[in-house]
This record gives sequence, C-alpha cells and structure tokens, in this order.
Amino acid sequence: MKLSISNIALPAFEHDDFLPRLAMLGLSGLEVAPSRRWRNTWQELRATDVAAYRQAIETAGLEVVGLHSLLFDHQELELFGTTEQRNDLLAFFAHLSAVCRDLGGRTLIWGGGRHRGAVEPKEAVDRTVEFFGALADRIDAHGTCFCIEPLGANDTDFVHSVFDSLDIVGAVDRASLKVQIDAKALYDNDEFDIVAFRAGAHALVHYHANEPGLEVLGASGKIDHHAAGNYLREIDYDGYVSIEQKMIGPENPLSAIEQSVSLLKEAYG
Repeated sequence: MKLSISNIALPAFEHDDFLPRLAMLGLSGLEVAPSRRWRNTWQELRATDVAAYRQAIETAGLEVVGLHSLLFDHQELELFGTTEQRNDLLAFFAHLSAVCRDLGGRTLIWGGGRHRGAVEPKEAVDRTVEFFGALADRIDAHGTCFCIEPLGANDTDFVHSVFDSLDIVGAVDRASLKVQIDAKALYDNDEFDIVAFRAGAHALVHYHANEPGLEVLGASGKIDHHAAGNYLREIDYDGYVSIEQKMIGPENPLSAIEQSVSLLKEAYG
C-alpha cells in the first residue's frame, strides 16, 4: 500500500514549504482539497495555478493522489436541488476532474454536501445513477474516477454503507465511478469488518484513514487501524491509504502529522 495525507492538515493556501517535510516522513502522495489551496476553485482558477501546485508537489518528492472535500466552498451545488443546481454541479465536477487530471491525480472523493432531503431513497439512487452516467460521458477521457464516499448518519442522509455505494457503482457501470472506504464511516455505520472490505475489493481505489473529528490517528480509541490494515492486505489492496486529518496546532502542524504518520506506517505500511 502507498501512503499519503490530505492537504487539509496544512495551513490554507500557502503550504509549499511543508511539502518536502511530508516526503521526508515517508509519504509518497498528497491528497488535495481544492479550497485548501485556492480561494477560487472554479471560474477564476487558472491552468498556471494548477501547474504551479503540481510542480511544487512533485519537486518535494510527492505525487497527487486525487481530490476530496470537493464542495467545501460550493455548498450551493446540489444533486437533489433544482435542475440549475444539478447542471451546475455536473459542470463543476467535470471541471474538477480536469483539475485532478492536470495535477496528475486520479480519484475524486464526493463526501460532504450530499443532501437527499425529501427525495425518496429509490428516486435519489435513480437520479444519482443518471447523474454519474452523464458525468462519465464528460470525463472518461480524463482517466479520473469519482467515488461516492459512504458517511455516517450524522454527516449525510444519503449513502451510508459501503454496499449503498457499491449498488450505485454497479448500476452506473463506468470506469469513472469506483468505491472509496472511510475508516470513520465504517465505525459510524457499524460495518468495520472484513465483510465490507471483501465486498468492495473489486472496485476499491482509495481509502481514508481518519478519526472522529478528523483528529490525530488513534486519538479516539474507536478506530482499529491495525485491523483495517490487515483487511486491506487480505483483499490485496495496493492503492493509497490517505490520512484525512484537520490542521492541529497551527503554530506547528507537523507535530500532529508526525504522530499520525507513525501510526499510519505501523498499521498500513
């Protein structure tokens, strides 16, 4: 397995100086939350901005894994909202796919900003399948793939289980939609066992190692990262395991990062 961390653990916008330190810790990848780097992630984002960030990352000895936290700065975009909102979301996701491609990444994790509301569950699934089919038509040539991230009931009202995500991926049946597993969500949904990993093995392309509250790995005592590492080995997963951790201690965020990387290597390395 390959090891990475999200840039949400770093200071917003200006964090190039931290990147070589991440490589020195033994990480090979950086997962990118676009709004953590750029103040405008859509219309005003220039190709030169993307190229400069990629160069900084690769000069530091890292590679871009992909994108996540896709809608942090665009919470007005909704799959289950108006037709205009849905069309804008489609355009934004196609744009982010191109950004991911240009950074050298592959995966785009759709987690937050997913609200079914009054839409019936079956209709929500049908709309989602239609949406990602339309998105696939736009992004297949990019070589990227979206993942619908299962989350706990406190974080979303749509797609809680790994099996929910698998059902949608199977219905869309396109190379640009795959499965991501999230440690905290497994715990929240009471499916932290080998069954979920085996079920998703054929479509699994990304894994988030995280904690409740996105704290330092191991802080809650609730997430058994060693067990998760064993489950991933059992299914022969060889993709990225990415630390999803908020910035802790802005005066010295590397201290908390070092703690998490130590456990990451022990459990998943």
